[in-house]
Amino acid sequence: MIALDTNVLARFYISPASDEDRKQADQAEAILASERTLFVPITVSLELAWLLKAVYEQGPAAIKRVFDHLLALPNITVEDAGALAQATEWHIKGLEFADALHLAKSSTCTGLVTFDSLFLKRARRLALHPAVAASA
Repeated sequence: MIALDTNVLARFYISPASDEDRKQADQAEAILASERTLFVPITVSLELAWLLKAVYEQGPAAIKRVFDHLLALPNITVEDAGALAQATEWHIKGLEFADALHLAKSSTCTGLVTFDSLFLKRARRLALHPAVAASA
């Protein structure tokens, strides 16, 4: 099994802007199309979501499409695929992606404590589990 870095996935999912980007996009396509078993760490998923939003100005729906596609590839094992899928759903409903992933990864906990008032407000509005609170 070979792990993938964020830049490989970015080259696969983002249209190339330069000749060098095109070469890397072709390489990324070959890697993902291979029959090798590939692994995507959850940290790479988090960084990819940040990159798609911050650098490529992609919204929640586009980010969800990327992860839905990635999760459907037969030769890809995504770390904590269930948490990633849940995070993309909550992101569509209004949570920041990182907050959604933190909460999804905390699914076996009774709650999540935060000082982030926007996260707290959005999570409460959606009645998510585990419950998000301002104090333990």
